Amino acid sequence: MLYLYLKSLHIIFVVCWFSGLFYIVRLFVYYCEAEQQNKVAQNILQDQYRIMITRLWNIITWPAAILTTLFGISMLVSNPTLLSMGWMHVKLAFIVLLFIYQIKCNQYVSQIKNNSLKKKASYFRIYNEGATLILFSVIFIVILKNSISWIFGVVGLVGLALLLMMGIKFYKSILNNKSNPPR
Repeated sequence: MLYLYLKSLHIIFVVCWFSGLFYIVRLFVYYCEAEQQNKVAQNILQDQYRIMITRLWNIITWPAAILTTLFGISMLVSNPTLLSMGWMHVKLAFIVLLFIYQIKCNQYVSQIKNNSLKKKASYFRIYNEGATLILFSVIFIVILKNSISWIFGVVGLVGLALLLMMGIKFYKSILNNKSNPPR
């Protein structure tokens, strides 16, 4: 019964963590897009986004990541046989990738705080898909519980990534057409 409580709390904080990761990168996009505004609007928008980014990162995203990890470790301690399963090793490898993604986001948060961010909105639109791909991978691995079947899931994810990239390019072309109407 304890394991099920730990698993429930783990899932709740996974949802919170990914919500924070998805939204933080979206805020990075908005922060970068504010550069296109006049100086007064740019300062107002970027100051507001900086506040939102700081609060989201420090109050939701990092605490959710830590609690997800603590409840995940508690599940492994409560049921150590999970560590003998191949799919769990693959899942843990993706979790390492997720923490690398989080640490990179942390660097962008610091750059925004110091007014030294050099990336563009288009970069963050693509970067945002990293968390999506990790989420899809982990869900397929956990549900299929087969260290071989995850390969098919990852191949599907590569296809999904290609579709996402095409969608981003399509969206960008629509934005460019709106800002440069035909004469």
